[in-house]
Amino acid sequence: MKKIILIAILLLFPLSVLGLESNGQCTILMDQDSGRILYAKDVNTVRSVASISKIMTAILAIESKKLDDIVEIGEEINGSYGSGIYIKVGEKMRLRDLVYGLMLRSGNDAALAIAHYVGGSVSKFVEMMNEKAKEIGMKNTTFSNPSGLDNEKGNYSTAYDMAILTKYAMQNEEYRKIVGTKKYVIKTNMNTYVWNNKNKLLSLYKYTTGGKTGFTEIAKRTLVSTASKDDLNLIIVTLNNGNDFNEHMDLYEETFETYKKYKILKKGNINVFDDKYYKDYNLYLNKDFYYPLTNEEKNNLYLKIELEKKIIFKKGNEIGKAIVMMGDKKIYEDSIYLGKLKTKNKSNILKRIIDWIKGLW
Repeated sequence: MKKIILIAILLLFPLSVLGLESNGQCTILMDQDSGRILYAKDVNTVRSVASISKIMTAILAIESKKLDDIVEIGEEINGSYGSGIYIKVGEKMRLRDLVYGLMLRSGNDAALAIAHYVGGSVSKFVEMMNEKAKEIGMKNTTFSNPSGLDNEKGNYSTAYDMAILTKYAMQNEEYRKIVGTKKYVIKTNMNTYVWNNKNKLLSLYKYTTGGKTGFTEIAKRTLVSTASKDDLNLIIVTLNNGNDFNEHMDLYEETFETYKKYKILKKGNINVFDDKYYKDYNLYLNKDFYYPLTNEEKNNLYLKIELEKKIIFKKGNEIGKAIVMMGDKKIYEDSIYLGKLKTKNKSNILKRIIDWIKGLW
């Protein structure tokens, strides 16, 4: 099979980067939608991550589709210590309420109750956590418990892996609602609770949409946060950063000033200039592609089209690739499909076969 390679040059300019430097040991700033990393410092260093581990616990509880189940708290919570929501054995509440307590107040007792109910046992739930981590591409992560406490082995991950987890979780509407909640009130058969979110960014920074705090003596301060402005959705993860709230705000502010989201490719018909082989057909893409860019970077893109010449012309067949390049780096690739005939002028199939064999087109 022969290929046509068409390159459409847009413009050329140098790249630019953020000026701020993180004081934390490990820091990542990622675009939530495309996964583009906009700032990175030691993002693959494996460290104890403390209570930001609870992001995984929360998303597994949500995906269990049992949020409206009534959970009777069992003896498993007797092994809890550290931060808690102070539930009692025999107390009854919805699984959803436990997830709110988990994420707003970092309840280690809630983590144990969730793990026992969703997984059948805490150990089985930890297996589920590690399986999900592998599934979504967290290659340097090991969970040992549902809370993030450093008893025994603790939970170890990287800033990059925790950003991947947050990107995955933020695709879930229920998760977004929970982590974006500032205050939650619940009444059970034993008590009435009023929980205020420990993530102070929800009050300090108006563009904050969610996140999770964490701290242990080994991990020190860990923080995941998300923020959105002008359709640009960002994730920041910092590990071992004593000034994390202020630094997250500073990083967000500079990023929102420096980057904008652009539609690079549009779903639907795509024009491929200088292509004669498929000239009688519409070619199309299945989805839009958006990407955050600086003013300089938007002029440093080019689109490479690769078309494969096929004998059989069938609507819906993949016949090539649209590859978006920034400099010499590929930032996105999508399939190009064959659409309808543009005109009633149908080519002679036999002639196409003969031409294909001779390689004369």
